[in-house]
Amino acid sequence: MALPLTDEPVIEPDLPIVDAHHHLWLLPEGSIAEMEKRDSIYAPALAPTFRRHARYLLDEFLADVSSGHNIRSTVFVDAGAMYRADGEESMRSVGEVEFVNGVAAMSASGRFGESRICAGIVGGVNLSLGDAVVEVLEAHLRAGGTRYRGVRSAQVVAHDADWRILGPGVGIPYLLLDRRFRDGFHHLHRLGLSFDVWLFEPQLPELIDLARSSPDTSIILNHVGGPLGIGRYAGQREARFPVWLRNIQTLARCQNVTVKLGGLGLPFPGFSSFGKEPGATSEVLASEWRPYVESCIEAFGPDRCMFQSNFPVDAASGSYRAIWNAFKRLTVGASAHEKAALFGGTATRIYRLAH
Repeated sequence: MALPLTDEPVIEPDLPIVDAHHHLWLLPEGSIAEMEKRDSIYAPALAPTFRRHARYLLDEFLADVSSGHNIRSTVFVDAGAMYRADGEESMRSVGEVEFVNGVAAMSASGRFGESRICAGIVGGVNLSLGDAVVEVLEAHLRAGGTRYRGVRSAQVVAHDADWRILGPGVGIPYLLLDRRFRDGFHHLHRLGLSFDVWLFEPQLPELIDLARSSPDTSIILNHVGGPLGIGRYAGQREARFPVWLRNIQTLARCQNVTVKLGGLGLPFPGFSSFGKEPGATSEVLASEWRPYVESCIEAFGPDRCMFQSNFPVDAASGSYRAIWNAFKRLTVGASAHEKAALFGGTATRIYRLAH
């Protein structure tokens, strides 16, 4: 049974929004059962949310999108869903792009409302293929057509020495510094593609090095740079905040980097709102997330920040309505220009979406 929507009125219901990061999927029971048994902190913690949202396709996402906020368009980000069951391993992720482009075509028909779902598509690609990745990227571009905008690594970048956080063998140490990865990465700019990256806060120096080495490639940092408050970091989130902040401020000097504000509903930061039933109110979420969101906006500026729902994963902490209300609470003092950038303008520009 799904958690009930937080019973609170929608703040600024007419404010146009581009949801810069969400997923779609259809998860088999076996996958969820495996999550529940996995030897890690995050997987069993998120398994109840994945079970509640095992089917999260166009209809389910539209139910959230239509819950009161003015969602004008959205950007789909790779979730390992609908990969091809056979064929060359490196090409299997093309199946997800085909699937999502079909959903986008359904939405573009106008028969499912005014929101343009999956107006931008970010696919999953193994950049460690080096120069051989070009064939995969070109296949993604063909499958995604005019909507395909960039990639996120099909190999898990997020990694920590504390294997309990993700589980044994999950994530590749120092992937962003690997020569083969960078050989593949350097093809993105030539093909007009951006790079979305999810990692943990201690890995930010690796991203700084990558951004400096490739100033012409658009890099989008996911989930405010992955603060940690579980595993060996339990009880240390606030103490490590200055370290996170210094790295964020350094990364912000790289003009090719933008940041997504969200993803804080995940278990990794260790916020008290995670997993509570029913989901937290927007007041609680805004209070917990404020230091990270406000610091990113101050460092990068509104024109290089974009809000994201990270749904359905962040449903582990609050409803779609509550999460967007929380973002609106965090921008009460912002100007009309600043709000326009944060809630849609930056995402529209970076992902080259139709206005």
